[in-house]
Amino acid sequence: MILIISSLIDVHAQAVIKELSELGVKDKYLLDLSRFPMQLDLSIHLNNEDPCHFALTPLYEAACNVEDVAAVWWRRPQPFQLPLSMVDPIYCDFAFAEANTAFQGMWQCSSALWVNNIVRDAAASHKPWQLVEAKKVGLSIPDTLMTNSPEEARQFWEKYPDNTVIFKAFVAVDGIWRETRRVRQEEKEFEKNIRFAPVIFQKYIEAVADLRITIVGTQIFAAEADIKNRAYEEDVRLNSSIAYKSCTLPSDIEQKLLSLMNNLGLEYGAIDMRVTPEGEYVFLEINPAGQFLYIENSAGLPISRALAEHLASGLVSRA
Repeated sequence: MILIISSLIDVHAQAVIKELSELGVKDKYLLDLSRFPMQLDLSIHLNNEDPCHFALTPLYEAACNVEDVAAVWWRRPQPFQLPLSMVDPIYCDFAFAEANTAFQGMWQCSSALWVNNIVRDAAASHKPWQLVEAKKVGLSIPDTLMTNSPEEARQFWEKYPDNTVIFKAFVAVDGIWRETRRVRQEEKEFEKNIRFAPVIFQKYIEAVADLRITIVGTQIFAAEADIKNRAYEEDVRLNSSIAYKSCTLPSDIEQKLLSLMNNLGLEYGAIDMRVTPEGEYVFLEINPAGQFLYIENSAGLPISRALAEHLASGLVSRA
């Protein structure tokens, strides 16, 4: 069985399920964790005599026996949803903590191929570690400061005058999404607010190309944005209508990216890089669960098929 853990309306999950069907994979299941606990039963049976048994049984559906799962795509796990009648925050915190511990323990018992391993996936999402590991494998990275010190921030701004520093958040939080942007005078006037939460500051990287590189197992799918038509220089995500075309990376960059994937322990990753006017390839970040359909549709790269084939193989590509 192939288990996909995501939202029931996730178009990326649906695209890969379609590819799995075309490959002839019949035993596949899309699990939406937001159905727990009210519409999903969890059962873990352990004793000295019988094999361990882990079952997830959605309301009115057949059970999914976790020990029968050969591959898992940890795509976009949804948060558990307690009943609206449960309002006491202490009881809610307790219920969430118990559920998280039970599920995490069950996932760790699985011997399936995980895309990605949930511990590695969470660790690789941390931007300080990403940049450290990228540097270790020989990739170029921007000069970066992560701090909650207004004084440190001010010194970094002075190091790169003339509006050449960008800032961005560590994570995307619902309701408080922030795009990558330049540090302008109006932001500097609020420098005291840096004290309340660390901020990522980086030297702005001039680009002749923005790259989105999707890696599935050992396959590399590189796409280049048509930056001549971009409306926003600092954050390629805001250029929703920009076109991508497939491109070829230098072999040494490919090998460094595969080494980075190996060091992070990831089977899948979506990487953002920039090519400078001098021809230098600069690593910006990696998203262990990054979007890929917009690249697939624009550049014609078969990423959904590659993911389906990798899941169907059940083979781990990382040490």
